[in-house]
Amino acid sequence: MMGKPNLSWWYLPLLILAGESVFILPFVLARVFRPTVLQAYGLDNIELGLCFSVYGIVALVSYIFGGPLADKFPPRKLIATALWLTALGGLVYATFPSFGTLQVLYGYWGFTTIFLFWAPMIKATRVWGGPSSQGKAFGLLDGGRGLVGALFGALGVWILALLIPASGLELSVEDSQRAFRSVVLVSATLVALVGILVWAFMRMDPKAEAELVLERISLQQVREVLRLRSVWLLMLMILCAYVGYKITDVYSLYASEVMGYGAVGSAQVGTLLLFIRPIIGVGIGFLADRSDTTLWLLLSFGLAFMGALLFASGWITPSAAWLFFLSLLIVATGVYAARSLYFAVMKAGRIPLLLTGTAVGLISLVGYTPDIFAGPAYGYLLEATPGPEGHRHVFWMLAAFSLVGGLCAWAYFRKYGRKTRDNPADGA
Repeated sequence: MMGKPNLSWWYLPLLILAGESVFILPFVLARVFRPTVLQAYGLDNIELGLCFSVYGIVALVSYIFGGPLADKFPPRKLIATALWLTALGGLVYATFPSFGTLQVLYGYWGFTTIFLFWAPMIKATRVWGGPSSQGKAFGLLDGGRGLVGALFGALGVWILALLIPASGLELSVEDSQRAFRSVVLVSATLVALVGILVWAFMRMDPKAEAELVLERISLQQVREVLRLRSVWLLMLMILCAYVGYKITDVYSLYASEVMGYGAVGSAQVGTLLLFIRPIIGVGIGFLADRSDTTLWLLLSFGLAFMGALLFASGWITPSAAWLFFLSLLIVATGVYAARSLYFAVMKAGRIPLLLTGTAVGLISLVGYTPDIFAGPAYGYLLEATPGPEGHRHVFWMLAAFSLVGGLCAWAYFRKYGRKTRDNPADGA
């Protein structure tokens, strides 16, 4: 792996800011304001899940071609373009389009946020981390992204609280649309501004930038990546961890339907999750670099499994708010820690830096398939058995995927853990 190039101090902050801003419109708003989104757009949980599925299908194709693209062009230009195009979609989102148009919009966002953005972001983060700070780099990235998402969510909650009637009243569709339109338009404007900042300031030395770009991507290089066992294990671990991350979408709905919170209260629960994420991301990143990143990834899946069992048990009721928040903290710690670390173990898995974009594209092709199936799956569970029982079924789903992810993380730890790297017995 090449040494760490000389980068400006604002390189990583801009990468963090861009890394979450691009997902605010398609994902963060629906996560924080899920009950409001369902009402304002006239959707049920299955229909919203199908919108996410369209996103996932387009993203699936985008991973294949967007990965090699990241090895051919500088990250700054791809990231800025992705932000501007994503913000344009917000103008359509603010019109409260029909279900069919909403699906097309989510497909469009699948292109702008993945084909142009995802692999360049991961490659730029590996570059910043250099040979010895991969855990810190990806921990700061995901933790910082969580903070950006939390600030966007808090801003949205503030706008929503200003524009809706008293929280104890049932909102009309018109009330929800009027308030949420302002949230969407403010978010889209900020995303576009971040794109301008990235284009203008997220630069690196031209010589160092040229060293990260391949003239062409050959099938031999693709085969080289696919021969790595670490790539296949990462595919499965990211798939399982990403199911857990997708299920964080339902916590605001859980607060509303099970705990009895109102529109603002449930949105505050969603925003609380976003504020937990930066603490976990930064903390786990520094811990991982001081010990063994692969071990911490394994422990992360264990925490997610334990927290999922608490929710699935049925012990959490409106009268046990303390248990709700404790279980929320356990699941969030596990899910966000795994999310912070799964790309940080690429160096341990002996994946070449120059082929990062191609590797990320191939890994993501499998790892992010939950964009297709997770939304409809938990949407079906919630609609088939409404209320607390449906939510318990969702958390049994989380427990199953966390268990499988933990087994894969154990295999990765055994193969690529620090002791194995210090005394390698065989190749990747």
